[in-house]
Amino acid sequence: MKQLRRWALGLIIALAALVGVVGLQAPTPAQDAPVQAPPEVTLEIAGLTVEEVAEGVYTLVASTDFPPADFVTTAICNVTIVVGSDGVLILDTFQNAALANLAFATVATLTDQPIRYVVDTHYHFDHSGGNAAAEVLGLPILGRGPIREFMLTRNQELDPTVTPPSVVVNGTWDVWLGDRQVQLVEFEGHSGGTDLVAYIPDVDVLVTGDMLFAERLPYLADGNIRVWQDNLAMLAETYSTATVIPGHGPVGDRTNLDNLKGYLSTLETLALQWQEQGLSLEQALEQASLPEPYASYGFQGMFSGNVEVAYQQITLGHDDAASIRTYFQAQAPELQAL
Repeated sequence: MKQLRRWALGLIIALAALVGVVGLQAPTPAQDAPVQAPPEVTLEIAGLTVEEVAEGVYTLVASTDFPPADFVTTAICNVTIVVGSDGVLILDTFQNAALANLAFATVATLTDQPIRYVVDTHYHFDHSGGNAAAEVLGLPILGRGPIREFMLTRNQELDPTVTPPSVVVNGTWDVWLGDRQVQLVEFEGHSGGTDLVAYIPDVDVLVTGDMLFAERLPYLADGNIRVWQDNLAMLAETYSTATVIPGHGPVGDRTNLDNLKGYLSTLETLALQWQEQGLSLEQALEQASLPEPYASYGFQGMFSGNVEVAYQQITLGHDDAASIRTYFQAQAPELQAL
């Protein structure tokens, strides 16, 4: 946890230095010219690999562990590019404008179609911190539920250029890129009512945002362990044959959804044992060790926080929305935006 706090402090300092850079950029229409990524930020430096997941669907897969070695130039999450016959949709914008512009510049190497839409899969800073770069280009940004409120009240400290979506969608929405349909669908469990997934039917590809951490330990403090498990089961059943692109980790299939559900179920079982044994949180933290099936996962710095969330929600039974919100808001601001 101390390592995460040091990471966040460095991130705040680095992002403060970036504010002036972003502020100097004049708005230009998205179609005027290809976006140029800052020369100091390349795919290699950002730790990104461009993977063609299906025809016209590309993911910039982030390779970093967490916390990253560099706060500004290393991408933390995955970003997906969906190309249609009349435009491009981008899912998430990384954690700052420089990395977002790298994603936008990458689009120009893949297609001559213009970017039409940006979608935030949820409000967390590591996925939405680059929204300011999309706004500079005049791109509409879509998000779900209370995403505007959450970004404006919870992301400000880490995101000096916080830019919430200009279009709020609820339920199920269809976005058409010419002849390509992208379905935006609500799911619950990770981020307080702002999670949505994107499904591209013609190639059977599901983009989950942080509803899925693949081969990575998840961030739990803003979620509901039991609700998340239920929704992972629904995702696996509804999109059982899909290629699955997670918010963090490698591209896979429903096995990854099942694996994350298994991890959350394991935490629930442990927390019920702590309840039966009458353990304090300190005793639970001392006793808990990462289960063997997840020993090779990335983001292992999240485990102690996962134990604490499981204790709060399962052992103590504080899993109602108000209790989760109170617990989440009591966390250090730098941890709330991860």
